[in-house]
Amino acid sequence: MPTYFIIEGVKIELYFKDHNPPHFHAIIGEYDALIIIETSQIQQGSLPKNKEKSIIKWSKENKGLLMKIWNTLK
Repeated sequence: MPTYFIIEGVKIELYFKDHNPPHFHAIIGEYDALIIIETSQIQQGSLPKNKEKSIIKWSKENKGLLMKIWNTLK
């Protein structure tokens, strides 16, 4: 489970040969949110509210980079 980025203490992980739709996991402590790359919406799990806004904003700003990584891993 490679960590590609750490944003405000939240690990951003993308897994090899993971299921569709393209997504990443944002993990901090006991929180684990599965976030769809295209929409930047949490599909499953949750994050602390003070981290959720930052991660969603970061996801929107880095959609192209996240898709590039996703396509490399599949």
